[in-house]
Amino acid sequence: MNAATTPPAGATAAGPIVLGIDIGGSSLKAALVEVRSGRIVGERLVLPTPEPATPAALGATVGAVVTQFAWSGPIGCTFPGVVRQGRTLTATHLDPGWVGLNAEEHLGRVTGCPVSLANDADAAGLAEAAFGAATGHDGVVLVLTFGTGIGSALLSEGRLVPNTEFGLLPVRGRPAEERAAARLRAERGLSWRRYARLVNEYLAVVETVLWPDRIVIGGGVSADAAEWLHLLSARAEIVPARLANDAGLIGAACWAADRQAR
Repeated sequence: MNAATTPPAGATAAGPIVLGIDIGGSSLKAALVEVRSGRIVGERLVLPTPEPATPAALGATVGAVVTQFAWSGPIGCTFPGVVRQGRTLTATHLDPGWVGLNAEEHLGRVTGCPVSLANDADAAGLAEAAFGAATGHDGVVLVLTFGTGIGSALLSEGRLVPNTEFGLLPVRGRPAEERAAARLRAERGLSWRRYARLVNEYLAVVETVLWPDRIVIGGGVSADAAEWLHLLSARAEIVPARLANDAGLIGAACWAADRQAR
């Protein structure tokens, strides 16, 4: 990404722009988002998540993103764990130094910008509700993001129930994300058919505790929806995420814009 091509912080003719950053267990994605439409403005930036992903190391990476975009406005940022009032309470796929940290303040100090932090799957769910596969749905929608782990966002009549962790439901005695995360499909060289069987086992467990009307499948594997979504079965309607792997950063940007407007 060339920062010289980046639009200035603030707004376009279409509406306000916010920098969205989606922190994952293996990579960090960022882009400028026009929050009224969910449209990405300019190029996306993808960087590897540092190992170990300590607050200092990951904070430096987020700071580098802000520098690359020459950004000075509000930032919406996701985190792969439970987030409550800016504090990160779990960090399953990152360094344990994040647990209990006021991560919103930490990233604000690193970047010099106002940061609004949200759980990564919750941000994806909000984006799908506003602009994607959950738009206008009046029932119960479960958004599942398959990546390094399995994230979940539960929406009822368009309203988010935050910080659900349905990726940790036990399947055959182990957390579901240890059996059906997209990372494991790649590591084990599983065919789409074999992977779909693992996901179907997980969906059956999910539907023992929830009765969603629609299940939205997101994360990196949603880009290959045509290869395998037809192999899934559940009581609920199953659809691919419309915003694919951009949902997290779009939702993060919209979350920040909403927080700034309050």
